[in-house]
Amino acid sequence: MNAGFERTGPLKELTSYPQWAQDMVADCEAAKQVVLGHELWAMMRECTLGKIATTNFMVGIWPFIERFPGYMALNLLKTQYGRSAGDDMARRWLVRNIRVEQNHAEYWINWAEGAGISRETVLHGAAPHGTGGLAAWCEEVSTRGTLAAGMVATNYAIEGVTGEWSQFVYESTKYRESFEKSVRVPSLRWLHLHADYDDTHPWEALEIICTLLGTQPASQEVTHLAECVKRSYVSMCLLGDRCMQSCQEQTEMREVAA
Repeated sequence: MNAGFERTGPLKELTSYPQWAQDMVADCEAAKQVVLGHELWAMMRECTLGKIATTNFMVGIWPFIERFPGYMALNLLKTQYGRSAGDDMARRWLVRNIRVEQNHAEYWINWAEGAGISRETVLHGAAPHGTGGLAAWCEEVSTRGTLAAGMVATNYAIEGVTGEWSQFVYESTKYRESFEKSVRVPSLRWLHLHADYDDTHPWEALEIICTLLGTQPASQEVTHLAECVKRSYVSMCLLGDRCMQSCQEQTEMREVAA
């Protein structure tokens, strides 16, 4: 039986967690940096992304945004009150944060509308080919994976890196001021919230995962968690790639037609 884990150091310091978790985070860092270095965020920040790629992004990631509380609910179903300290911690956290997520789909649509993409387009537009991988992966791991795997793929990996790219974009005065002043605050609410609260969410998720697995989990368990984290990062990169590629393809088709 694995030795239990109870955090004693600061929440947002990696050294507060077991060595296996520190090693896992280090192993996944390169894949995370590929996400953060994607040209999509830099172009968005500099207001050079363009209407086609912006539409691709807003529509392509929408199925994931709309379904995110559902992934958390699927992981909640794996918990059993009183079974372990990790189960109890996960249960409380998931219940609380599902409520937090309830308005985020509407905030996403507000962001899209502020950027000139209609609600109808987001809700019913055809997503660019190949952008569905992120939502499909999260559905799979949240349905079939362990509680730790489901949370590490979604609440740790995706929420964590999203908090960082959101902050990168939101910090741009140029980007913020590209929205009409009358709608700027509601339009940027999703981005602002994720640049802010997600700073703690991934750390809280990591604490729960470490509490579930203890200080000495089997090596294959740790390897699997790292694979789940990396797959989440790769899925995000592929979505970004397809948004940009679809933009280029549409531009080329217009040039040929002209």
